Amino acid sequence: MTFQCFKEEDRSAAQAKRREIESGHAGNGGNCEVVLLEAESEAVIRRTHSRYFETLEESLGIDGKSTSGDPPAET
Repeated sequence: MTFQCFKEEDRSAAQAKRREIESGHAGNGGNCEVVLLEAESEAVIRRTHSRYFETLEESLGIDGKSTSGDPPAET
């Protein structure tokens, strides 16, 4: 995963970078997602788009981890 910050005035540079990364992954069969997100801080991005920062195990709720923020249900 790559995470890069741009200032508001560098929006066109951010869009160009997104297109560059997308074209570099054009032949991978759709196994790469390139996104351009905007927020007041990285902390906000990590909170509102946490799936981009989770491991596969966290996303699937494996090993007692929950993606909802709630404790895992007891069995």
